[in-house]
Amino acid sequence: MIFEDLEFRNLKEKHAKEILSFLLQKQEEFDILCAYRDIDFNPALPKHISSQFKDVIIFSLANYTLSTAHFEGEKLVFEAGFGEENFGSVVSVPIETILQISQNDTPLFINVSASIPKPKEEKPKNPFALNPRNKKLLD
Repeated sequence: MIFEDLEFRNLKEKHAKEILSFLLQKQEEFDILCAYRDIDFNPALPKHISSQFKDVIIFSLANYTLSTAHFEGEKLVFEAGFGEENFGSVVSVPIETILQISQNDTPLFINVSASIPKPKEEKPKNPFALNPRNKKLLD
C-alpha cells in the first residue's frame, strides 16, 4: 500500500512539519496525537505517571507548553507538566510518529503512515562488510 512507501512517508512527515511550523509561528494552540513508543521524556516520568499511558498519547500545546515548543531536527520538543504534581519534563516527539494534528477537535492533519513502524535497514549478513575499507577484500 502507498502508506508503506518510504517516499510517501517522507512526504507526510514534511507536511506535518510544515503545519506544525505554521501553528507555532501563529502561536495557535493545537493538539497532537502520537505513538507513545518513540517519545522521549527528560527527565523520565515517574512510573506512576508513565504507567497510565497507552499506545497513543495526546498532547495539548497551549500557554506555557506552546511557548516552549520548537524543532530539534526532526523532532517537536516542548516542556510539559504531568500528573497531579505537575511533574515537569521536556518532551521530544519524532514528527514521523505524529498520527494527527488537531485544533478545537477538528483534524488539521492525519498521518496513516505514523502507526506503521518504518522498515529497518537491512544489515549485511557479514559484519566484516560494514566497514567500507573491507569492500576490496570482499569483491
